[in-house]
Amino acid sequence: MSSRILAIGDIHSGLNALKQLLQKAEVTTKDKLIFLGDYVDGWSQAVETVDFLLNLKTTHNCVFLRGNHDELCYDWLRDGEDNPLWLQHGGRATMASYEQASKKTIEAHMYFYENLENYYLDSENRLFLHAGFTNLKGIDHEYFKKTFYWDRTLWELARSLNPALSKTDAYYPQRLRNYEEIYIGHTPISKTGLAVPERAANVWNIDTGAAFKGPLSMIDVITKEVYQSNPVYTFYPQENGRN
Repeated sequence: MSSRILAIGDIHSGLNALKQLLQKAEVTTKDKLIFLGDYVDGWSQAVETVDFLLNLKTTHNCVFLRGNHDELCYDWLRDGEDNPLWLQHGGRATMASYEQASKKTIEAHMYFYENLENYYLDSENRLFLHAGFTNLKGIDHEYFKKTFYWDRTLWELARSLNPALSKTDAYYPQRLRNYEEIYIGHTPISKTGLAVPERAANVWNIDTGAAFKGPLSMIDVITKEVYQSNPVYTFYPQENGRN
């Protein structure tokens, strides 16, 4: 099997689904794995998920991007302050997972969170990031870095665009002209059932609701072949996730 570029959506502590996904896709060390962020907050395996990713990085070509939930978890580990909104959106399960972790593990995970990338731009001008950006000139001109992992307007813009509008049209959004393709997570395509990665304009959304009722998804950036786990909640029948 030749090397692939594989973009993986929001995991939300669903390690069992991630393992199944990697197996289904027959991932090898030749493949480049681009994780779009949100590794924690949802299911019960937050610590185990990050441990697995750290180990995966030692054998595979991985890019780890920063998600908003990863920053929220890091803020809690660093400061020890409860964020009620975070707790309501998957943080409680993450907190419970870290209560069993050793100091050494927590230190290693904090280093992982600190060193996540805000975005990845490849040699073919394909942009990968968790959420979006707002500056018309692109990521290098973004004033508010948190936008990279909090923004939802990029996906909203892409979805609202007239599909008949060509990239050369004067009314085609300047934000989307900057990159050949853009790959994001962050905004679930569906929270209530099965969904597949979706394209709008030149933006691909790979978040298929793994924290809720959907599967964990991966896409081959070149061929657009999609791989999916079983619905993640089926791996954790005694848990609610973010449902």
